[in-house]
Amino acid sequence: MASISFRNVTKIYDGAEKPVVPNLNLEIADKEFIILVGPSGCGKSTTLRMIAGLESISTGELYIGDRLVNQIPPKDRYIAMVFQNYALYPHMSVYKNIAFGLTLRNVPKDEIDRRVHEAAKILDLEHLLERKPKALSGGQRQRVALGRAMVRNPSVFLLDEPLSNLDAKLRTSMRSEIARLHRRLDTTFVYVTHDQTEAMTMGDRIVVMKDGIIQQYDTPKVLYATPCNLFVAGFIGSPQMNFLDVTIAADGGKLFAILGEDKIEIPAFKYDALKPYVGKEVIMGIRPEDFLPFAELTSSNGMSAKVDFCELLGAESNLYVFVGDKKVIVRMPSYMDKPEEGNIKVPIEMERAHFFDKETEQAIVH
Repeated sequence: MASISFRNVTKIYDGAEKPVVPNLNLEIADKEFIILVGPSGCGKSTTLRMIAGLESISTGELYIGDRLVNQIPPKDRYIAMVFQNYALYPHMSVYKNIAFGLTLRNVPKDEIDRRVHEAAKILDLEHLLERKPKALSGGQRQRVALGRAMVRNPSVFLLDEPLSNLDAKLRTSMRSEIARLHRRLDTTFVYVTHDQTEAMTMGDRIVVMKDGIIQQYDTPKVLYATPCNLFVAGFIGSPQMNFLDVTIAADGGKLFAILGEDKIEIPAFKYDALKPYVGKEVIMGIRPEDFLPFAELTSSNGMSAKVDFCELLGAESNLYVFVGDKKVIVRMPSYMDKPEEGNIKVPIEMERAHFFDKETEQAIVH
């Protein structure tokens, strides 16, 4: 079993005023692919390094399987780690880089050879085994680093921003390769990234962190559709969710979001959650893709805006508009006619609107 359990784990560095990771409780199931995501300094890499044994735990308990590993050195934890910078030995061939950890452990040569060639075949490195790292592309070097981890037959794979040094095209292809590798090896993967696109496309579940605290821990679909607070809503999704200050008003048995001079009708299924906020200001969140075609504009779904510019992305376009002093992104198919300039009305798909408490920043209703 390679489940991982953090139980009230705290990490505070010597001389620091507050912990970088305060009271972390996290359960990772055997064979799961878990993504730790968040902005720089949120504690995700520290959390990964505590699993690896590269950072000590200040308080609390960390279990890998049923073993308490607080005092167990990294080499005895049955884990393998893949770093951002590959960490390959430049004077060694690909074969020797992959085999290095096994050689140190005095694994028999024929067993080393079998494992190296097996990993090389999976990672399409067989034709590169005699080359040195300097003769490889970035993607090939990253596959060598993965191969070096694979041959150890670890219970847990730890990956610390392994794709951040690659260009956009390589990152896309390596994402699918790592996801395929997880399915093939059928073991636990814990992957750290600040790139929420990687998180959304690769993980079984995502841990969203801020200031060392878990904000939400769920599947990509749930995080995207029902973010628990303003931070998660703004962090997950690209481009990020648009946020607008609105006042909730009641009129004729219906609820409306008052946005400047606009009175936008709220769907009935959101009434129960929003009734306590009548007369109060809340934050309304609209994802760029949750606007309706201009042809579907009505008197009760329109948002007044001023066109800034339009960004062509191929099959889609991002229309940038100002709503008051807030810049809003409206995503639409590129074939659709777009206003060139001036003041317009943009129809909102209010069934998909999110509402957040302005003081607590917690979600009210989705």
